Amino acid sequence: MNLPNKLTMFRIILAPVTMALMLFGQPIYAGIVFAVASITDFFDGFIARKYDLVTSFGKIMDPLADKILVFGALLCFIQNGTINVWPVVIILARELFVTGMRVVAVDKGKVIAASWWGKIKTNVQIFAVLFSIFFEKALPSACAAVLWIAAIFTLASWVAYIFENIDVFKD
Repeated sequence: MNLPNKLTMFRIILAPVTMALMLFGQPIYAGIVFAVASITDFFDGFIARKYDLVTSFGKIMDPLADKILVFGALLCFIQNGTINVWPVVIILARELFVTGMRVVAVDKGKVIAASWWGKIKTNVQIFAVLFSIFFEKALPSACAAVLWIAAIFTLASWVAYIFENIDVFKD
């Protein structure tokens, strides 16, 4: 397993650590772990492209690792009663839909890598989660707003993936 793929796996491992820290009332530590995990997303992609280490495993697992990390945190916010469920429903629906598209595409011999819209969406989601981890008690309205902004970017990304990969739906 190459370094970018190890970083992706490391991100997946840090997701339940972040969740445990959030659920046990340790937002500062949860935020730090979440931030470290999020930074690995930049480095795994950068290293993979720079040193020609892009793999099919990485194309599939990198976005999945992002989903696991973000969903874990969002579910903790719901468990703690600090966010509205609807932005999470939008984010979850998009992620499941695009993951399903990727499965269908693989069956057709195509790999759908993350697009620019997907990368922007991920960064906005990461910012929203990180902001909310640190400020959920002090600025609950601001946290709700940034999560709704993340949901809007998620919807835009969803539409872009459909149009960019419309051939996946054809038999």
